[in-house]
Amino acid sequence: MLIKIHLWGRNIRYVKDIKLVFLVLPLVLLPLVIELWMHMSGMSFIEEHKKFFLGIDILYIVLARFALLDTALYLFSHSSHTTNRTIIHIVLLYLEITVITILYYAIVFYIFDVFSLFHLNSDFTPENLAMVKAHDFITAFYISTVTFTTLGSGDWIPQTIHAMLAVSSEVILGIIQGGVFVAILIYAHQNRNELLREESKHLAPEFKQINE
Repeated sequence: MLIKIHLWGRNIRYVKDIKLVFLVLPLVLLPLVIELWMHMSGMSFIEEHKKFFLGIDILYIVLARFALLDTALYLFSHSSHTTNRTIIHIVLLYLEITVITILYYAIVFYIFDVFSLFHLNSDFTPENLAMVKAHDFITAFYISTVTFTTLGSGDWIPQTIHAMLAVSSEVILGIIQGGVFVAILIYAHQNRNELLREESKHLAPEFKQINE
């Protein structure tokens, strides 16, 4: 991914290889995948330092989102493609970031036992409750989805400080991402108009020379 920054003290960034943006973003999950592998392998190290790893996981995704994912969206908005194509790519990138964030928190909830982090605030029958507990990752993914989209159904309540911090950070990321997405779409359209004006300024002298 090549990024060019220059022009009279003003930052103009161009993402030359757009496909790399989509390929790089999933790498954010890599540290958590390693942690998941350690958990599935039965290593007691993570369980012994449960609070520490959970805190680090929350801090990591917040920093990664602000430093990488939303930055990638910003850089992507400066693409020199046509406006319609840029908007389509931004929408796809927005969806990818949403899925990555929801999946990240779902894996975190799963690793650290979703049923110890959250309390079910619903009157389930014993059969339905047993079914829910038998599908802990699906439950974790549901909680993450509801939290990120700020639906707030209230059926799962965090019952630890770390769970509260995780929920709070995911809600904040979800709210901010919506605002960032709208702002980038507007900026992408404005940036395209600026690029067209700059191109017309460069082409005008050439046409003038030809006419002369």
